[in-house]
Order: sequence, then structure tokens, then C-alpha cells
Amino acid sequence: MTGLSQFPISARAAAIDLGRARRWYEEKLGSEPEHEDPGGLWYRFGGETWLYLYATPAAGTARNTIAGWEVKDIETVMAGLRERGVVFEEYDLGDVPMVEGLADFGAARAAWFKDSEGNTYELTEVR
Repeated sequence: MTGLSQFPISARAAAIDLGRARRWYEEKLGSEPEHEDPGGLWYRFGGETWLYLYATPAAGTARNTIAGWEVKDIETVMAGLRERGVVFEEYDLGDVPMVEGLADFGAARAAWFKDSEGNTYELTEVR
């Protein structure tokens, strides 16, 4: 059997209102779909990674992080997203300090935000 580790992987995000979600991704993330198909929108990100945004009434029901970006200079990335209106989540992570939406795990720092459809995304900076 061929293992999957040799193939690229992409993320899926659900949207109740695909038009609203498309506007949110454009306005808040500065991302426009590279192409569309009858079921949804394809967004290209770094390293030939993809996010497929598709319509379904089940959108926003996941209570977990659905995808994330590994970034450099996370505070600058967060500031740029905040300028566009992205709101970062605040979580009680026990002994892990979280200040203004930024959690410090020591070897890495992370922040989470939700899109217009309730999907949770993560930013991570590995030290």
C-alpha cells in the first residue's frame, strides 16, 4: 500500500453563507480565491497549500481548530490582521500564559481566530 506522506494535503472550511465568507476572507485575510468550482472556492497559500471553502449548513459546528499557518514574527502578523478587523480568541490554557490573544508555550507561540462562519484558525510561531 502506498502511504499518504508523499502526497500534498489541503484543508477544508465550511461556510453557511459562501458569499459572506468570501467577503470575510477578502477583507480580513486579504485572500481572494484562485479559482471556483460549483461547490466552492479554492484559496492558495504559501508552499503550494490550499484551503477549499465550501457551502454546507453544518458550518461553524466544529469546536476545534480546523487549520493553521506557521508564521514568522507572529506579533506583526497579528497586528496586520487586527488592522483588518480580525479578533483573536482568549482561552484559559491553565499554566500557559496568554496575553492579548497570544499564548506562549515556550518553544512556540500561538493565537487563534474565527472566520465569519465560526471556523477556528491558528497562527503558530516556532522558536
